[in-house]
Amino acid sequence: MDVRGGQHLPVVRTALAGLARLNARHPWSHNDHFHPWLLRRLPEPCRLAVDVGCGQGLLVARLAARAERVVGIDVDPHMREEASLRSRDLTNVTITDACLPNVAAEHGAVDAVTMVAVLHHLEAAEALTQVREALAPGGRFLAVGLAPPVTARDAVWELASAVTNPLIGMVKHPRPSRAAPAPDAFPVADPTRSFGEIRTLLDAVMPGARLQHRLGFRHTIAWTKPR
Repeated sequence: MDVRGGQHLPVVRTALAGLARLNARHPWSHNDHFHPWLLRRLPEPCRLAVDVGCGQGLLVARLAARAERVVGIDVDPHMREEASLRSRDLTNVTITDACLPNVAAEHGAVDAVTMVAVLHHLEAAEALTQVREALAPGGRFLAVGLAPPVTARDAVWELASAVTNPLIGMVKHPRPSRAAPAPDAFPVADPTRSFGEIRTLLDAVMPGARLQHRLGFRHTIAWTKPR
């Protein structure tokens, strides 16, 4: 959670510490929370879906029930191993370290590209251009991302996320957890590109893309390649 200025205000520090303790008692995955949002927006039919930065492969496994073929891409060998184990019984899934252009060259034009908390790890303009080129006409780019709060509007969404975060946790995980918070199982990097900068980049590379603030300290991107 990034509420800027909190390090200077004791009351903010106290409030954030209390929220952190409450969140630890009712943990939930902010990224997995958006999987239904992604799945509902897949094109139909979906011949080939590619999950870029597939991590441990949970979304890949869910995509496999909706697409004829799914490719999960990750540069981290440990993540690929975890994803391969998760999808070992799914005959329509491939886990690879190949780049998106190479996947498209091997399998043909892609019907859906998904990214969850991945774009801020990449050189965004290049990554979005590769997505645009890999997608078939009518194909969709669906992403869940993070951005640091910069404007007053960003700060309002940050505050709303901070307030609702423990409430969502209590709904998703009503029984308090007694376990110590687990370390992140995947590579983590702080986002640096603001919501406004992402908007500008999308306007240049994917005109018409829908970028929306969301609770859970996230935003979503949805774009359909023109036919």
